[in-house]
Amino acid sequence: MNAIRKAFGIVWILLALAAGYFCIFQFGLPKISSGSQDDLVFGIIILSLLTPIIVGGLLIFGYYALQGEYSLEK
Repeated sequence: MNAIRKAFGIVWILLALAAGYFCIFQFGLPKISSGSQDDLVFGIIILSLLTPIIVGGLLIFGYYALQGEYSLEK
């Protein structure tokens, strides 16, 4: 079971990288460069608030899973 948890740690880290890419290059930057006031506010919120929270949470969760923090032996 611990091997599965460690494997999912890698999955969470890869998911964090993918989420970071999509939040920045698919959602954030196109909204900022669109020129609309509503899109500008939404793009700033995505880039400054949501992206660090989402990516940071997934990275920390994956890191702890790789380190074995969720094992039953501790």
